[in-house]
Amino acid sequence: MIIINFKNYKTGKEALILSKKIEKYLPHAIIAVPTIDLEEISKNTKLKVFAQHADPLEGDKTTGYNTLKSLKKTGISGTIINHSEHQESLKNIGKILIMAKKLNLKVIICTPTLRKTKSILNNKNKPFAIALEDPKLISTGKSITKYSPKNLLAFTKIIKKTNILPICGAGISTSEDVKQAYSFGCKGVLIASAIANSKNPIPLLKELNKLK
Repeated sequence: MIIINFKNYKTGKEALILSKKIEKYLPHAIIAVPTIDLEEISKNTKLKVFAQHADPLEGDKTTGYNTLKSLKKTGISGTIINHSEHQESLKNIGKILIMAKKLNLKVIICTPTLRKTKSILNNKNKPFAIALEDPKLISTGKSITKYSPKNLLAFTKIIKKTNILPICGAGISTSEDVKQAYSFGCKGVLIASAIANSKNPIPLLKELNKLK
């Protein structure tokens, strides 16, 4: 499973163009795009589109917040939460999981440490996937599979006894990084800058398409 986080590297027309390229070479990928582009990309591609963040609030009097109810109307399949660039408290994570379950939306929770992972696992409501991401490696090109292998192995061991998918991110930038992640027991990876901030992402998309 390949999850591509656009961050704000690509928005508007550029985001749609990149989405079309991903759809061509990685039709089963999940893409997390900026909130302003969710509806257009959901309507114009067959990709599974996720929000990059959701707020733990309900109701219509929520000016400026991304409620799950409003996000679902854009056609998304789920949302990422607790990315290192937009972290949430454990309490709020719990609230979001409850709301997402009611709306039949999948949740991928990013976590920076094994300790935080264990805390998330204690929640009654479980996410679709948990992504271990070392914040120090994000956007560096230094893959978590090479620079934090012990943590990654321990992470997949913790998740193994659950129905939650273990995935990883931070510095993932080559097909070899993805292969290593799979060899450690991960069921997917989060990729951002290597694709979303690339002048020519097609070679990497083609390589990833060859992976089984």
